[in-house]
Amino acid sequence: MSDKRQMKSAARLYAVQALFQMESSGQTTEAVEKEFEDHRFGAAYEGEEMAEGDPATFRALVDRAVNEQARIDQMTDRALVAKWPIDRIDPTLRALFRAAGAELVAAQTPPKVVITEFVDIAKAFFPEGREPKFVNAVLDHMAREAQPENF
Repeated sequence: MSDKRQMKSAARLYAVQALFQMESSGQTTEAVEKEFEDHRFGAAYEGEEMAEGDPATFRALVDRAVNEQARIDQMTDRALVAKWPIDRIDPTLRALFRAAGAELVAAQTPPKVVITEFVDIAKAFFPEGREPKFVNAVLDHMAREAQPENF
């Protein structure tokens, strides 16, 4: 994988983490973006070095997810079964759907790439669970709504 692609992939993961952190702590967009860019991108934890994230991709995803949260949440709700609205699902998955939704509504990246990238993130958070298949199905539905011309 090229350095640029790896940095974009890392930015997607960081965006999910940042959105989760914002929801759980009430931090502002500006505060969480600064924290991630200053302290998380490329940081070393217990001998493991974190990947360097692409700041432009990271900020675009976080900002769009916040600014278009109602639209993204409605798309997600339509992709979920009626008994499980977005506010009832796992907060990590909620953050993931918001970050992925932000990229889907921007319509700058092919839906297949967005789905693959965020399913990989789901696998990182839920390596033993069924969540990656769930994420794939929900994102496929969201992509068809956000970018019908690509299907």
